[in-house]
Amino acid sequence: MTEYKITPSSDETYIILKVVGEIIGQEMMKHIVKAHALGSEMNINCYLVDTTEARNVDSNLNNFNFAHSEIKHTEEINKQAKIVALVNKEDHSHDFIEKVFIKAGYNFKLFTDPNLAMAHLRQKTRNEEPFQPTASPTKKRPSINKK
Repeated sequence: MTEYKITPSSDETYIILKVVGEIIGQEMMKHIVKAHALGSEMNINCYLVDTTEARNVDSNLNNFNFAHSEIKHTEEINKQAKIVALVNKEDHSHDFIEKVFIKAGYNFKLFTDPNLAMAHLRQKTRNEEPFQPTASPTKKRPSINKK
């Protein structure tokens, strides 16, 4: 059984999603949504996914669909978030998912060194405004009065 733990970093600059076991996208999705909900609640836009004790066992096709379909169509996930995955340097099961996420337009990077991963998360590189899920209707367009 795969274990998931979601906590803010000690300085509250990023959310940590620790995974132990085998990773399958559909199961992982529930925990990604929970991590993003915590990030939204705490006005945090950066995420560290610690997979140093987890192996991605999904197929390349499932990994592709996960990044290009499932995550893109899940409103609770901040598409502008900065995400790093901390991986075991001997585990290459996460290499393909990094390529897929980057191609899908996400700010995603793999690291084997936790200090470099944390430093990367703390760097300001994108518009890092707090995320609010789009549950409400879009803003109204201003009316144009014709005379």
